[in-house]
Amino acid sequence: MNRRYRKTVIAGNWKMNMTATETKKFAEDMKKIMPRVKWCETLICVPACNISTAIKAFKDLRISVGAENVYFEEKGAYTGEVSADMLKDLGVKYVIVGHSERRQYFCETDTTVNKKVHAVLNAGMNPIICVGESLEQRETGITDEWIALQVKSALYGVPADKLRRCIIAYEPIWAIGTGKVAGPDEVLATHAVVRRLLCERLGETGNRIPILYGGSVKPANAGNLIGLDNVDGLLIGGASLDAQSFVQIIRA
Repeated sequence: MNRRYRKTVIAGNWKMNMTATETKKFAEDMKKIMPRVKWCETLICVPACNISTAIKAFKDLRISVGAENVYFEEKGAYTGEVSADMLKDLGVKYVIVGHSERRQYFCETDTTVNKKVHAVLNAGMNPIICVGESLEQRETGITDEWIALQVKSALYGVPADKLRRCIIAYEPIWAIGTGKVAGPDEVLATHAVVRRLLCERLGETGNRIPILYGGSVKPANAGNLIGLDNVDGLLIGGASLDAQSFVQIIRA
């Protein structure tokens, strides 16, 4: 990574895990071992029902709270959905947009991802935009084209001044929750594609947008991953549910 341009971002994604009670217990465990974080931005994206609890529990830990999803309409008859303004009002700073599980299980498309990016930015929050390829797409040699399409689609119509608040997270779908991790050459190549696209769109400002890696990140591999060029942080799934593991990754 290049700290001259970008601060390291360590982001947890709890997915559909942790009750409010468990969130409080996690915070208590973190208070005992959390280092003074000056070198990176640390955040955890929690289930919507845990956001208020997490904001109160994490306030002394310098851990920002993010949401795992958002709906793109401001309000209306959309039973069960949560708007960007609702999240902002709670104190949310970051929102994961376009995670592969949302695309796979809830039929999100590049078009809806783009709408959500606009909604998050218009509410003054920071989108963590997920992109990634399946094993079949990688094996057929279309990874670069696929990732480029996802990035361009997600950022379509976003003004340059708002693009600086975006974070891109590369998560190879075949590595999420499988224990497999993309090799250094694969990570370097794909992150370079994303960086090139950002710089083509924004010029020098493109160097200021963090690109995270996600996909079976653990304490054992975090240090090697974060040391790669254009890897500006990590999006962590299962390992972020355990305070000890999460702190080990932060220290890495």
